[in-house]
Amino acid sequence: MKNEPASDMQFFVLVAKHGSLAAAARALDLTPPAATKRLATLESRLGVRLVNRTTRTLSLTSEGETYLQHASRILAEIKEMEDVVSQGRSAPRGLLRVNATLGFGRTTIAPLVSAFTARYPEVEVQMEVTDRPIDLVESGFDLAIRFGALPDKRLNARKIMSNRRFLCASPGYLERHGIPKSLADLANHRCIIHRQNDDAYGIWRFMHQDHTEIVKVHGALSSNDGDIVLGWALDGHGILIRSEWDLAKYLDSGRLKIVLPEFDLPAADLFVYYPSKRNQTIRARAFIDFLVEHFRGPQEGQNGRGKGRERKGK
Repeated sequence: MKNEPASDMQFFVLVAKHGSLAAAARALDLTPPAATKRLATLESRLGVRLVNRTTRTLSLTSEGETYLQHASRILAEIKEMEDVVSQGRSAPRGLLRVNATLGFGRTTIAPLVSAFTARYPEVEVQMEVTDRPIDLVESGFDLAIRFGALPDKRLNARKIMSNRRFLCASPGYLERHGIPKSLADLANHRCIIHRQNDDAYGIWRFMHQDHTEIVKVHGALSSNDGDIVLGWALDGHGILIRSEWDLAKYLDSGRLKIVLPEFDLPAADLFVYYPSKRNQTIRARAFIDFLVEHFRGPQEGQNGRGKGRERKGK
């Protein structure tokens, strides 16, 4: 890395990101003494101290914070410029950072990433799965694939799949405990609770005849993992809320049955979120189109209804 303004900025952003000269040196394939000399040269050229260093810690000075803020913005603008200039290329290229939910990311999105990179071998994908939504703006991810409502009003979103949610239980459980006839009956049933993000524990919300009904449910089993709670429902331990994406094969086989279908639950539609459409790279657009192409059903593909809809956080 030459000692030029852009490379100096890249170097300093890495130092700030890792919080360690040694870690930044490893990332740049430099020796620690070379990284220390590089930082000293930068500070000497600017005439200010950018970091406070001890044997164990590194923190930015106020001048360092200012330099980091402007360097991050300038590097992002350079990246955007290069993407605009390269739009004439026939194939997407470069680094794409993708975030997805744990289970769905592992079982569904990871294989799609594999297929996408086979189609576009010049794209490098870094994929991370997390149980909670992340801050795309702060973390530097290009996009996130998640079920449910827009988590951040700074983001744009494209819907790539409709996904209703239902109450369900195994036939064995319903034979032993009876089929609920009303929402009030749920109080007398064992309910399996899927703890998600900051949702109120054991509170289920339904829409019926243009009004919302809230039910407090109880059960002996709960988990923050969707596959775990689904397994418990299959084992006959109680009534569960799950999306049609997860339920389809079990409803077809008869291992699970829908109960109280007349009561609608908030949908768990699948969206891809991204920070800005204006700054979106070719590779990000290609990956989003690839996802829409995959999740669009054959019938939708024939009649043209399968295209994802874009929306902006209000």
